Amino acid sequence: MRAWVIRGIGGLDQLQIADVPDLAGPLEARQVRIALRAAALNRLDLFVMRGLPHEYHYPHILGADGAGVVEAVGAQVRSVRPGDRVMINPGIPDYRCEYCRAGEHSLCVNYGILGEHRPGTLAEYVIVPEQNTAIIPTLPKPLTWAEAAAFSLVTLTAWRMVVTRAQVRPGETVLVWGIGGGVSLAALRIAKVRGARVIATSSSAAKLEQARALGADVTLNHRTEKVSQQVRALTEKRGADVVIDSVGESTWDESLRSLERGGRLVTCGATTGPKVALDIRRLFWYQWSIMGSTMGNDAEYREIVRLLGAGELRPIVDRVFPFAEARAAFERLERGEQLGKIAVAISPA
Repeated sequence: MRAWVIRGIGGLDQLQIADVPDLAGPLEARQVRIALRAAALNRLDLFVMRGLPHEYHYPHILGADGAGVVEAVGAQVRSVRPGDRVMINPGIPDYRCEYCRAGEHSLCVNYGILGEHRPGTLAEYVIVPEQNTAIIPTLPKPLTWAEAAAFSLVTLTAWRMVVTRAQVRPGETVLVWGIGGGVSLAALRIAKVRGARVIATSSSAAKLEQARALGADVTLNHRTEKVSQQVRALTEKRGADVVIDSVGESTWDESLRSLERGGRLVTCGATTGPKVALDIRRLFWYQWSIMGSTMGNDAEYREIVRLLGAGELRPIVDRVFPFAEARAAFERLERGEQLGKIAVAISPA
């Protein structure tokens, strides 16, 4: 089958389209084979190309997000059947460890993500556990394949950050960094669904305009404005109740300075670097809560799919590239030009 792969660590120079062994063969009892129709890119794909601390098996297929048609199912699969249109939850646990039994699948000791730890979705086919599939909801305006592919990773990540970890409540002020990326856009929309007041940042005027159209109450250009000063001015010097930060080093200090006493900072990424400093005197004096968050569990995924079916949280697709032009999609992602998710169309084999 055709797939976009890397054969070593580096940058876009390692990216190539190739013929790789098909995933044909007997399926395990609860496995599902999906003929992919679209995939969506994430910054994770760039990090995988540059090298992450685990062993790769080359050629390594990239891509975490995807949607397609069920082609075959294992003997014990009951929730989907051949011909169903499905989207994929890319976080795959073993469903057996103590964390999985407690319902905390993203804490699984054997947790892996498609395209990072397992063969990904930038291919004609993928095999996943039944539990990692969801039938695409029927909406008055049907979801495109690109939208279905763009939904899962960022929406699940943002839901766990905003709802499960930060427990955002109506009337609270939430600061969301870096509007334009998928997680930040999803976090903005989820925070609004929760009844929060949202302050969104970007260095792009066009992206800030789009943030306002999506419901942001205040927008700040973090290139030209001191975010923490503006947040305090907007909150009568209190600061934000919650800060959603997926950026890392470059925003960390400003995130902390933007927090009110007893505030909560939730982080899920380190786009600008993983090393940050912390004055623990400020931490204990202001009684901040600093929380990490990764992906989400099965119950959270089912909830966001339910909300999608109710007309909420429809993903925003920036641009769709043909499969043969996936390199251009990665180039756009690397330049940070997107507003929403970048998708790749995969034609039927």
